[in-house]
Amino acid sequence: MTVNISESKFGEASVAGLGRTMMRAPAVLAAIVVAAGSAALVAGAYVFEHVLNVPPCSLCIEQRIPHLIAVPLGLVAAAMALKQAPRWLTAGALAGLALTLLAAAGLAGYHAGVEWKWWPGPADCSGEIADFSDAGSLMQQIQAMSVIRCDEAKWRLAGLSLAGYNFLLSLALASVAGWGLLRKIRRPA
Repeated sequence: MTVNISESKFGEASVAGLGRTMMRAPAVLAAIVVAAGSAALVAGAYVFEHVLNVPPCSLCIEQRIPHLIAVPLGLVAAAMALKQAPRWLTAGALAGLALTLLAAAGLAGYHAGVEWKWWPGPADCSGEIADFSDAGSLMQQIQAMSVIRCDEAKWRLAGLSLAGYNFLLSLALASVAGWGLLRKIRRPA
């Protein structure tokens, strides 16, 4: 039995009908969970930056980009699944969502590795302090340096930095998108 969410007493989508539809349509559920999760990660980053005064480095800011892409992509994927768009189209949106979140996990994993000194980070925000013995290039070196270091975690909980948590949560969200994709592909037409 399919629930048509446009049919309710008042001609509007009912919350209960939407909930039942989401539980029966894993693609909708996955896309909404991923969009909400990515929105929460970005909101959390802004809370740490503006409320708790934990300044982000350049890698921290770059890690937000995939999540800023995942929010509207997840909403589009959910809308396509709700409107019963062609399976290949919805599957493509979910695959794009999973890949976007794997990219987010890759960026976060790279940043966490830089913080743990497993590999070098970008020259403009990590590594050795520049040699200022050449006074002629002193101003150029100062202008090229980032004030916020990428190789020093500003905050940790249970040994993990924000980049570490972003890595784990991005992998979890990519898994949710992958689950929705597999369920969409395997579902009978």
